[in-house]
This record gives sequence, structure tokens and C-alpha cells, in this order.
Amino acid sequence: MKIQHIFFDLDNTLWDHRRNAYLTIKDLFEKEEITLKYNIDFEQFHAVYHEINEKLWEDIRDGIIDKEYLRKHRFYDTFRHFNVDDEQLSMYFEEHFLDKILNHNELVEGTIYILEYLKAKNYILHIISNGFKEVTERKCILSGIAQYFQTITSADSVGVRKPRPEIFEYSLKLADALKDESILIGDDWIADIIGAQNFGMDVIFFDVLHENRKEEGLKVITHLLQIKEYL
Repeated sequence: MKIQHIFFDLDNTLWDHRRNAYLTIKDLFEKEEITLKYNIDFEQFHAVYHEINEKLWEDIRDGIIDKEYLRKHRFYDTFRHFNVDDEQLSMYFEEHFLDKILNHNELVEGTIYILEYLKAKNYILHIISNGFKEVTERKCILSGIAQYFQTITSADSVGVRKPRPEIFEYSLKLADALKDESILIGDDWIADIIGAQNFGMDVIFFDVLHENRKEEGLKVITHLLQIKEYL
């Protein structure tokens, strides 16, 4: 059967979460004069935060922790790394981070072009994200891409996250789409690619971090415009 429905992951596939998070944390860091008060270099702080945050998101994906744990710990653990044990400061960063990240809405290079291209070819487009529902929808609206998507699925609505099959099941049902006329495009090898493949869906792996995964017949892109080679 011919592909009709395209399901996109959101963060770091279309919405440049890494860049937007970097800019948001930099704003908070400067506003709170962290370098002056604690003699911490921003680039070092951000590098430690990034590593801790990525690990916590993996733990959420694997069902080891919940989002409350992540929210309590990502900044707290980062500050502790620099010998600053201040729960109040950490929660200030957490609350303002979620609020202020939506002031930055940079998209991954080629996003609007490829969405226009796919829309013109009459594909029906959808979002399937592991992010928090309240934030996912606002990201799409504020970055100007919401208009391209017929449905937006957030893990919170389903109660499970990718790579669990239930979230793909839910998303396809919402989209009124069949597996064999659908394809998923995402950057997370386990959540997006393994998850969708195990569910029985076709995939395109957006290899943002140049992981060079080797798998028979795997469709891989390193730039969004390369989607045109497959669709």
C-alpha cells in the first residue's frame, strides 16, 4: 500500500529542542548571575545539564522514573555537580525553563520547506511526541507549524511513552490511519525507530547525531530535505 500518513517526532526532529533549551538556560543563567555568584562557567554548566537531562529522559522512556522526578532533579543534580545544593534555586530554574523555553522557537533546518513539500504532495501529517502535552501543543502553535498537522499525540494523553506500542496504536487510531499506509520520522533510535518498527510501522531515521546505525534496508537521513528521496 502507498504511504498516506506521515508521523513526525517533534523535539530535535522538527522543533530544535537542543538549541531552544540552550538559549533558555543561558537567559536564566545570566538573569540570576550564576557565574558571578557561584563562579560557574555557562558552557560547562550547560554540558553537565545536557548529559543529566538526556539520561533522565532515557529513564522516563524506560519507565524507571516519572516526569515529576525529572522535573525535580535535572537542574538540582546539575547544580550539585558544581557543589551548589540549593533546591529553591533548582526549582526556580525548572519552573522558568518550561515557561521561557517557548520564547525560543527555532526549528530544525529545512522544517517549513519539507512540511510544505509533503503537504503539496497530499500526505496527511501528524505529530507523535514523548514531551509534555501542555508544552507540545504550544511549541507547534508558537513555532508556526501547528497548521500542517491533522493530529498531535503527546505521551501524557496516552499514559505511556515511545517506544511502547500503545502510543503508536493510539496515534494511528486518532489519525484514522492504517499501519501499512503510515511512516514515522524521528531522531531517537530507541523511542522512535525501534518503537515504530516493533509496532510494525515503516520508519525514516533522522540521524542528527551521526550515529551511523547499520540495518538492512533502513531509510536514513541527516538533513530534513533528504526526506524527498523517500517520499
